[in-house]
Amino acid sequence: MEIRDASTEDAAAACEVMRRSITELCVSDHQGDSVILAAWLGNKKPDVFVSWLAQKGNSVLLALENGGVVGVGAVTDAGEITLNYVSPDARFRGVSRAVLRALEARAAERGNVRCTLTSTETARRFYRDNGYVEDGLPDRHFGLQGYPMSKALAI
Repeated sequence: MEIRDASTEDAAAACEVMRRSITELCVSDHQGDSVILAAWLGNKKPDVFVSWLAQKGNSVLLALENGGVVGVGAVTDAGEITLNYVSPDARFRGVSRAVLRALEARAAERGNVRCTLTSTETARRFYRDNGYVEDGLPDRHFGLQGYPMSKALAI
């Protein structure tokens, strides 16, 4: 598996991974509700993805296997992890963990001593297993329950 910075040429493949991950793996969050699903998928489009690449202070990383995108992650220069999605075809093979480690490393390179994120119900156990602790009250956005979490980075 290779982890690298995303480029504009990766937009369609990265969006396909994110859309499939949400639709197929996050059912416990959206519960098949078409309104919630439409809101969550609404910005997972190539033109929006390209805008994330151009956003100052944002790093978008990809995990690739055999030249294909199997994971997508993003972290801000302030240490906030904003994306971490895995292709359903690559689930339980360490892709999300590898992307998470790369995002944490990028945050540390930018001078952060802590990473923050808002987890879905689906990913909550994954983040706990990777050293994150719940850090605040759950909140709702677009009909989804979000769990603020953080982790001190080993520097």
